[in-house]
Amino acid sequence: MTGEMLYFEFHEGGTYRMRLTYMDQQAGQGKTTETSDEMEVRLTRLEPSHRIEQNVVFESDDPAFAGIKRMVWTFEPEGSGALVTVRTENVPAGIKSEDHEAAMKSTLDNLAAFVEHDD
Repeated sequence: MTGEMLYFEFHEGGTYRMRLTYMDQQAGQGKTTETSDEMEVRLTRLEPSHRIEQNVVFESDDPAFAGIKRMVWTFEPEGSGALVTVRTENVPAGIKSEDHEAAMKSTLDNLAAFVEHDD
């Protein structure tokens, strides 16, 4: 997938909107369109360098993707880096648990590659 930020207001109570587009373009895999997912996210709690809580709403006509998914990111010092943990609640029923787990792992792997990159 590729991600595009459509807008971004990073402060407690702020929102952002993101579009994720599937790279392999298989029809029917998106929640918003055949090939993409769009979500509106509200930042409900921010503790700098420690915690980000957010509520995620997917744009979809399919009731299987309705509701508010809650995500809590925590950051704890570990050695010379940080342990990042993501906990989710109320994942819409239309998202298979193995797909959701793979997406969260990919997100964390991409974050690690970004912050660990040596110039």
